[in-house]
Amino acid sequence: MKNVVLLGSTGSIGASTLQVVEDHPEELRLVGLAAGTSVEALLQQALKHRPEAVCLGDESRLAPLREASEGMRVVGGSQGLIELAEWPSADIVLIAIVGTAGLRPALAAIRAGKDIAVASKEILVMAGEIVMREARKHGVRVLAVDSEHSAIFQCLDGKPQESVRTLWLTASGGPFRLTPKSEFSSITLERALKHPSWVMGRKITIDSATLFNKGLEMIEARWLFNIEMDRVQVVVHPQSVVHSMVEYVDGSILAQLSTPDMCLPIQYALLYPNRVRSERVQTRLAQLGTLTFEDPDPARFPALDLARTSGRTGGTLPAVLNAANEVAVEAFCQRRLSFEGISSTVARVLERHQVVANPSLEEIFEADSWARRMSEDAVGNSRDKDI
Repeated sequence: MKNVVLLGSTGSIGASTLQVVEDHPEELRLVGLAAGTSVEALLQQALKHRPEAVCLGDESRLAPLREASEGMRVVGGSQGLIELAEWPSADIVLIAIVGTAGLRPALAAIRAGKDIAVASKEILVMAGEIVMREARKHGVRVLAVDSEHSAIFQCLDGKPQESVRTLWLTASGGPFRLTPKSEFSSITLERALKHPSWVMGRKITIDSATLFNKGLEMIEARWLFNIEMDRVQVVVHPQSVVHSMVEYVDGSILAQLSTPDMCLPIQYALLYPNRVRSERVQTRLAQLGTLTFEDPDPARFPALDLARTSGRTGGTLPAVLNAANEVAVEAFCQRRLSFEGISSTVARVLERHQVVANPSLEEIFEADSWARRMSEDAVGNSRDKDI
């Protein structure tokens, strides 16, 4: 039996995690749940799963949880997240909080001796060097929940880094894989939210449309698997069946395949190193027919080159990339910025940043704050505004 704390229980990853826990009641038990503002959804989850503690980010709305707690500890805010991350009975903490709010809880869990399962890209993009160093120091695992990184983890299977030629992250190509660049200036929010393969939250869906999600995943992979950026590559695979691949120095390529379903990588992370039976994912190769691959187009998707440069440079630059993208995506969703303006805004902010090498955690957060201010200014002055 593994005791699980789930931070970000009301989002899409949280919902899939609850399904996995319900599928395996003899192997998994929820001891902590945390959400941001969705008090009603969190209350329903808490009443169903009876964790030892719950946390709501919005501390002004804790009353309904306290009234129905019946022995559960109820906490709130950023300090509440830290408390759940360090929860004494927890074996593993799954972090599915959108944005930067998951970084401090991740480090708290590691320092408390807990394994962490990472679904929040920002944690490793912003502070991959710090997180992985702390994990080694405290002897805990950092396990991937993203389907791509889970696939690489499964294909590596403990092989040494020097045996790897290339890590291949697959990308669906998003909704604009075949859209001519001449049409990018007229892309609407509604079109960008129609992902061909996955049902996800708004931010990650837009990131998939720009391929910023793949750029961030490249930086994640660099830290998770201790490999240089130049050995992390992206290939477009529209069917989203091959979730990623490892190419070894002898030319062999190992791939992990399955029909798209986030329950599989979540289950693998929570129950690692064991594989446990599940009927949720059924992959029928004959029905799938053809699997295709193609190179991404850097002219239409400049996010990949921006991310590679940021990951190669390191220091505070990846944090700036992440923050600038978050602001630009939100501006696009508010119809204050064009689709093409997302990448151009990020590029302008990256150019203005003075990189701090080997930053402290506080310097990373300072770079994050700086990038958000600069990005808002860039959006306000942008010629790429949506009309």
